[in-house]
Amino acid sequence: MSRPLAALPKAHLHLHFTGSARVGTIRDLAAKHNLRLPESLRDDYPPKLSAGRDERGWFRFQRLYDSARHCVQDEQDLRRIVREAALDDGAEGSRWLELQVDPTSYAPFVGGITPALEIILDEARSVSATAAETGAAQVAIVVAASRIRHPLDARTLARLAAQYVGDGPGEVVGFGLSNDERRGVTEEFGHAFAIAERAGLALVPHAGELLGPESVETTLSAIGPDRLGHGVRAVEDPRVLDLVAGTGVALEVCPGSNIAMGVYESAEEVPLRQIVDAGIDVALGADDPLLFDSRLNDQYALARNELGFTDEELAELARASFRASRAPEEIRAAAYKGIDAWLAGEPDPAPEPAEGAAGRDGATVDT
Repeated sequence: MSRPLAALPKAHLHLHFTGSARVGTIRDLAAKHNLRLPESLRDDYPPKLSAGRDERGWFRFQRLYDSARHCVQDEQDLRRIVREAALDDGAEGSRWLELQVDPTSYAPFVGGITPALEIILDEARSVSATAAETGAAQVAIVVAASRIRHPLDARTLARLAAQYVGDGPGEVVGFGLSNDERRGVTEEFGHAFAIAERAGLALVPHAGELLGPESVETTLSAIGPDRLGHGVRAVEDPRVLDLVAGTGVALEVCPGSNIAMGVYESAEEVPLRQIVDAGIDVALGADDPLLFDSRLNDQYALARNELGFTDEELAELARASFRASRAPEEIRAAAYKGIDAWLAGEPDPAPEPAEGAAGRDGATVDT
């Protein structure tokens, strides 16, 4: 009998702020602010996405994401998304969540990028402080710049992130670069990442999903990352795959995202096995569950059911997610014990998940 995936301790390192939201929450916020959602978020959820290398497909994805993001318009909205992300992740066995956010998106509603980030960090500290009682994941923050904005904006965000750097829950642990990787010039963001590196932040840009191995190689050279968001298309060039392995960079692989975005047509095509066999640490991630209808445990289930990963291999993926994280040592140590206990078939030493953890549509479910 397969071991329950929700009992496997994991770290979640690739989850976007608005993309983490429950669809029910976005509908609530749209009603609260008298906004009209696109049909696929309003009526026929989940949305059917097929982007990949198709510019029109990416535009559809971005339009849906922007519509959801525009519903987040005050402090209470920001806090709700952080708290629900922590609770939902905890219900799936996630002990540590590095939630990625660009505070620029919410700054107009709360008085600037600094208040936006401070609200998010404050709620991350609050939900983490009660994790033992609620079963929530403990939450740290990755501040992410956008490739479609000027690189000077990225420097501003890197300086902001550096003011809140830390190594525990409710602190900024990383600096990222997201949005359409076909936009912007990667090298021009190097200055921002140098600021982040001097501050001690993990460098975690996106690369190698919508573009091929050349995007991965350029990012490795220009930024010197600790992790890459996605990076899956490095497998298209064995030399680049060896380069990733040789640098020790971990990959945040998001199979559900890859399929929904049309990068791969089926689960069997996702090159997770090839990446792991190359000796690269992988942290599975859900990316944007709101739009992909695929949460963290779905990624582990795909690895098990579609790619043939054994429970021992799933346990190693979970360990790798902590190795690639900025989780404090005590959280890592407890997680490693929990992973060993999961393999041994012993009761999970983690606290029970919170009552009322939500399903994908926002309805409460029995966890």
